Amino acid sequence: MKILVLGANGQVGWELQRSLAPLGQVTALGRDGNAGLSGDLADVAGLVRTVRALAPDLIVNAAAYTAVDKAEADADLAQQVNCVAPGELAREAAQSGALLVHYSTDYVFDGAGSTPWKEDDATGPLSVYGRTKLAGEQAIRAAGGAHLIFRTSWVYAARGANFARTMLRLASERDRLSVIDDQVGAPTGADLIADVTAQAVSVLRRNRDLSGTYHLAAAGATTWNGYARFVLGIASNKYALALRATPEAVDPVPTSAYKTAAQRPLNSRLDTSKLESTFGLSLPSWQSGVARMLAEILEK
Repeated sequence: MKILVLGANGQVGWELQRSLAPLGQVTALGRDGNAGLSGDLADVAGLVRTVRALAPDLIVNAAAYTAVDKAEADADLAQQVNCVAPGELAREAAQSGALLVHYSTDYVFDGAGSTPWKEDDATGPLSVYGRTKLAGEQAIRAAGGAHLIFRTSWVYAARGANFARTMLRLASERDRLSVIDDQVGAPTGADLIADVTAQAVSVLRRNRDLSGTYHLAAAGATTWNGYARFVLGIASNKYALALRATPEAVDPVPTSAYKTAAQRPLNSRLDTSKLESTFGLSLPSWQSGVARMLAEILEK
């Protein structure tokens, strides 16, 4: 099987190159492309030429416009990257018979209530980012081809910058931290997303009737404040990292304490029962994934 991965340098794209390798020959492209091939979702014509040149059996789009606040003033580019390009990829895949995998977000919901969102719940994005990601989903479905859309949230990876690294840095510099305590979700590792993708693709190759939208997030839920406390607790207790701010010194503050251009959903809980039952999966707790990520960072 020939596999094209877009967004190769991102958190999920990097892990996909590992998880998909046993399934076939992987061509992984970042925005800058390679050898005349384009991985830039802002260049739809170049993207189409690349897909036609490679003729992949599987297209995995891990690229997106993810600068949530910047998107409020850059709506045209966000629409191009998050909607127009995925729609064109879906049409190319449908015409050639390829399978398309695409990643979406909890930001397609309005964040109301406290019940985990199911795939068929009414959407209501609060931001340009959320609206363009929802439009991308709709464009993929309209193309009519075999596809998997994974909505996920609070994605992290050991590679590159992430929330945990930021908390560790700030805790080494300050005596107290203030972290939001009214947004709830599940920190979800890029490695978990990539592994689930590979498993689901393997199943879908045998049964394309399972095409559709699935929620993919680690089990359980926490707030950003709880996430920060967990990170600092692991770092100080297990790894004896010298921190000025202890977990008890992480003060809860509401989202309203921070003024941002884009509104964030307060409830980012995702119900993953459809994914688990369809593909025979049991998703691990968010704590186990974060602890593993911290081990990778702190045991170096």
